[in-house]
Amino acid sequence: MKIWNWNYAFDILPEIISALWVTITATVVGFGLALILGLLWTILIRSDSKIVSSIAGGIVTFVRNTPILVQLFFIFYVFPEFGISLEPFVAGVLGLGLHYSTYLSEVFRSGIESVDPGQWEVATALNFTKRKTWTRIILPQAFPPVLPVIGNYFITMFKETPLLSAITLVEILQTAKNIGAGTFRYTEPFTIVGVLFLVLSYPASLLLRNLENKISEKY
Repeated sequence: MKIWNWNYAFDILPEIISALWVTITATVVGFGLALILGLLWTILIRSDSKIVSSIAGGIVTFVRNTPILVQLFFIFYVFPEFGISLEPFVAGVLGLGLHYSTYLSEVFRSGIESVDPGQWEVATALNFTKRKTWTRIILPQAFPPVLPVIGNYFITMFKETPLLSAITLVEILQTAKNIGAGTFRYTEPFTIVGVLFLVLSYPASLLLRNLENKISEKY
């Protein structure tokens, strides 16, 4: 039997590519959730209330230091015992978003701390509310320097979406597994999956490197 069969590879390519949209959607939605939660964790940790700050910091530390696969299993298989049953896609997006939000909170923290302390004094002098201070002065200055790091986490999340196959989400890797199980040929489907990840991830990494260079020149 041939190790590689081009006819077979082209036959299964459309099915794998169609599943790629599940992977991309899960990444985009999960990362959007991670950005929102990450910023929320950062703000809560910086809260004047020690109780709020300690609780938020504890949650972030716990999630960051436990495996994402365990978290996915807990959300998908344990939540139903408490009456919360989630579809594989929803559970996967929630798991990815929660896990990566803890890393992004640290990124946001470093970005916020890079803002000149005098900017806070400017906001006070202008009688800005906390909301205006954050949205009009602090965040617009904190985001640009950390954009490359945020982009790197986006690529990393994209490459970790195959973990969602563990909770029965039929994304690109699970599709390749199903094809291989039905035909007993795994070389072609798994190779195609690897190439697709490379084709999407490598150009993105080059764009991020270019963005990082431009930002470093500016700052």
